[in-house]
Formats: sequence, structure tokens, C-alpha cells
Amino acid sequence: MRVKALPRRKVRQARKPKDLFTASQVARFCQVDLKTIHNWAERGEVPHFRTPGRHLRFRRADILHFLRKYGYPIPSELDGQRPRVGLMVNGDRARDAIQKTLEVGFDVDIYPDAVAGLLRMGRRPPDAVVLAASVGPLTGAEIIAGLKSAGNTQHVRAVVFTDGEFYKKDALEAGASAYVNAFDLPGLKDTLEALMGVGR
Repeated sequence: MRVKALPRRKVRQARKPKDLFTASQVARFCQVDLKTIHNWAERGEVPHFRTPGRHLRFRRADILHFLRKYGYPIPSELDGQRPRVGLMVNGDRARDAIQKTLEVGFDVDIYPDAVAGLLRMGRRPPDAVVLAASVGPLTGAEIIAGLKSAGNTQHVRAVVFTDGEFYKKDALEAGASAYVNAFDLPGLKDTLEALMGVGR
């Protein structure tokens, strides 16, 4: 007697977003012609590299940064995962309140202190980080300057979240994308959504 084999079920894998894109794809995302992308690449407007065959290639994080910087909508091709936001704030109560507010639309990473946070961001950069005016021995401006000085974290959007205006100027000069009052949790969420192009 022969035993009939059961048909194999196809296992669906979660869709993983692509990491590299061509100049033609970037032109389509920006709704411009191919020559414009080549010009932007030559001028250093959008980070890129060339294949051994001299073709332009663009990394997903760099394209997202470029699109967000200039207010372009984020195409679904690039938006295969929720934006990641790192929290580097003082106090468990504040951290919990921010996490609860953001976890609906974002994946949230919590950094317990400034040094550990910078090290973790260097290994796995988030799309944005929410900072207190000072975290341990470092000010928010010093943390932002550290992020902006490293190649793999330059694109990270930094939002300073504090109740005082004292550090605002320094943080913005260091490269903060926004400054939100610590009593405005809905404003923080709105700011991050605008910076990340969520819902466009």
C-alpha cells in the first residue's frame, strides 16, 4: 500500500523592507526625472554609493532621511515597518508616560542612560530619539552633537522634550529637529509623526 504524501503548505514570511534602491526608484519616489537624482547625488544632497558597474545605489535610511527632510510623502515601498523612536529621558514616570503615548504608532526603545543609549544607537540607529535637556552627565545638545558627528547616526531626528527654555538654543544649534514642552505629550506625538512622515 502506498502512502500519499500530504501537500506542503507554503510558509509566509513577514515582508522585509528592501535596503537598497536604484536611482530610478528614488526618482519615482520624488516625482522627478532621473537626471535630477544624478545631479543631487553628485552635489551630495542624498548619500549614495556606486556598484562596481558604476550604478548609483541608495540605502533605505538615507532615502527616508532625504524624503522627510524635504517633506516628501513616504511611499509604502519604504514604509515597510513602523518608525523606531529611542527614549533618553529622566525618571520612570516620565518615560512610562511617553512610551504609552508613542507605542500606538512607533516602536519604542528605552535607553537607561546617555552612554548606553549612544552605544546602542551606534549599533542600531532609531529613526528618532526623544531627549531630556540633560541625561546624566551629558546635556541634550552634547548627545545630539555626538549623534550628528557619526556617519550611521547622522540621520537620526532628535526631539528635545523638556519644560524649560534654557537648553533650547543649544539643542537646536547642535542639530535638534524639534523642541517640545514636557507637558505636551500629544504635541510630542504630533511632532514625531510630522518628522517621520507618518500618515502621509
